Amino acid sequence: MWEASVEAQIRSAQERGEFDNLPGAGKPIPGRNAPYDEAWWLKSFMEREKLPSHLLLPTPLQLRRRIEQLPAEVRDLRTEQAVRDFCGTLNAEIMAWLRTPTGPRVVVRPVDVDEVVRRWREERRASAAPSTPARSAEPSRTPRRSWPWRRRPAA
Repeated sequence: MWEASVEAQIRSAQERGEFDNLPGAGKPIPGRNAPYDEAWWLKSFMEREKLPSHLLLPTPLQLRRRIEQLPAEVRDLRTEQAVRDFCGTLNAEIMAWLRTPTGPRVVVRPVDVDEVVRRWREERRASAAPSTPARSAEPSRTPRRSWPWRRRPAA
């Protein structure tokens, strides 16, 4: 009885044309011939929402990844204090995880802030040095051009 009611509603919707011009009509079902993947819904959600896949990593691996990417992340910071604050925030997250570790057993140590600042300074010095052209010790010998017009004497 219930199936007949549902079938009648579907049939009447088809007759009214409610299923015409749906997106994907006449196209093959995506992934139909692919092997079954238990996490298909998760992968499609992350692709649809444009979420990075590293968010699926357990906490210690996420922390290790952030430590590896630290030089690139602090490269554009303008002040030493900003670099120290960034490292302090990361170290606070690492210490919070070390107090109550979850996930796989992975060695994660706090970042040496002074070492990060030292490397940040060296990188800034190295990037600033080539941008300034070397001045020659000898003054330029190009003659000065005189103006094509001269001031008239006051009458």
